[in-house]
Amino acid sequence: MESQGGGSGPRPDSGGNVPGDGRPAGPLPYEGVWRFTAAAVDASVPQARHAVRDLLGRQGVPASDDTVQALLLIVSELVTNAVRHAALLSPMLAVEVAVGPEWVRVAVEDSHPYRPSALEADHGQTGGRGLLLVREITKEAGGACHVEHTASGGKVIWAALPLKPVWAG
Repeated sequence: MESQGGGSGPRPDSGGNVPGDGRPAGPLPYEGVWRFTAAAVDASVPQARHAVRDLLGRQGVPASDDTVQALLLIVSELVTNAVRHAALLSPMLAVEVAVGPEWVRVAVEDSHPYRPSALEADHGQTGGRGLLLVREITKEAGGACHVEHTASGGKVIWAALPLKPVWAG
């Protein structure tokens, strides 16, 4: 997996420090945006999961164990989907981790133009529920997820979770 860049980057609307909001001016030590690229092959799934886990630990992101486990499952599902469904038209994929003062977002981007949607649960089917799982995990944590087209004609699927999830008492 190849890492590209680091440091601060775009944040969701609620993620910036606003003067007078009681937080110090400027980014917190764990805030930033990191991007990894990888081949769209099966071996990239555990590599992406380990890279995200190591990044969160190295940066000192104050995420609960539940939040970290949810993020790692989301990364696994999204990278698996890119490998299984986009590799033919997108031999490379990118994993992005963005951390704000109150949230963490993971995104997987590929060059395939097909924009998937979360499928309904079909109990007779053994696969095809990855996006449904991502959506449900994100919803349970009080976060958001979405699929967007990229300017180059591909897509990016992202999920953002609060650092203090709603499931934590």
